[in-house]
Amino acid sequence: MTRDQSREAQLSAAFEERFHAPPAGIARAPGRVNLIGEHTDFNEGWVFPAAIERSVYLAASPLPDPVLELAALDLNEEITLPMPDPSKPAEEQARAYPAWARYGAGVAWVLARSGRAVQGLRGVFSSTVPIGSGLSSSAALEVAFATAFKALGGWEASRMELAQACQQAEHAFAGVKCGLMDQFASLHGKEGFALLFDCRTLEFETIPIPAQAALVIADTRVRHKLEDGGYNERREQCEQAVKILARTHPQVRALRDVTTAMLRIESASLPDLVRMRAEHVVGECERTLLMADALRRGDLPSAGELMYAGHASLRDLYQVSVPELDTMVAAAKSIPGCYGARLTGAGFGGCTIQLVEREKAEAFAEALATKYFDATGIPPEVLLSRPAEGAEWINGPGKKE
Repeated sequence: MTRDQSREAQLSAAFEERFHAPPAGIARAPGRVNLIGEHTDFNEGWVFPAAIERSVYLAASPLPDPVLELAALDLNEEITLPMPDPSKPAEEQARAYPAWARYGAGVAWVLARSGRAVQGLRGVFSSTVPIGSGLSSSAALEVAFATAFKALGGWEASRMELAQACQQAEHAFAGVKCGLMDQFASLHGKEGFALLFDCRTLEFETIPIPAQAALVIADTRVRHKLEDGGYNERREQCEQAVKILARTHPQVRALRDVTTAMLRIESASLPDLVRMRAEHVVGECERTLLMADALRRGDLPSAGELMYAGHASLRDLYQVSVPELDTMVAAAKSIPGCYGARLTGAGFGGCTIQLVEREKAEAFAEALATKYFDATGIPPEVLLSRPAEGAEWINGPGKKE
């Protein structure tokens, strides 16, 4: 069961207390965990995420005036501000909103620019996706707003179109040049399945997580902020690698088009940091396809080894790990029942994802929490997870769209 009906009831009550009427409905948008394929999405490669049970819940009703009335329950903050003007640039308008409200405002701006009717919105939201944990709390918030605007506006859009609108909103209003994976996974999740997603063609395949396996997500409690620049800087380094390689290989449009052999031959033409970033992305694209194939076969040991290799690449070549993430992965590897572990998300903090034997998962989770706390003094949050359904609109009490 993906929905948290007690949270829906609490959110409806909070909405009614503030606005003296029940909400028109509730948008639920899940976070995601990425099994492998990190920093490959904006390089037009492959990723392998799954939606998770942790979600953003947004109780919402339309307003006749172009106004956003929003309450962020977890932050105990509220705003009443005009909707962004789709005819004006994003940057100057984004500054008018607090950071947490830019995601909803940005989605409204993008949707309005695409010609869709976007009404004013009154909303109250809360999230079980930890902020800055690498589980895509920002994408889940964007998707919740997109789902609400669509339901309240009465217009049609595919889930992929909504995902792309949310991605554009993050670029324009949050200043993060993210790929499409997070928004895609939040909208397209399928219970019990991971999603092998081709970020160039936008084709995807649902691949079941074998019944004898469980996913364990471990939050290091070290927080990152993508807008601090490390993410965008690495994206620019990847783009620089493409420009250099395309001079002698005109078929190269993105790092997805680069082979290991090509990179080995051309490595001298690349500055050291640029070469390292490219080596990670090229290798990670290969690992992602191999891991999807391993899970199709039910070969959990091979899948796990690819996860360990992916973490090492993120640590050494892409340089987005931190000591706490490395400690968590090393602890996981030392505990019986673990097939593989790696950081998940952009890095610089956040969570690791572990693939473990289902019958040992609970004992594994307890041991992992203990080992991490003993090594760092930080109490982690460790949860067992199964892939969940994607975003939905609950139209009135208990009614799904």
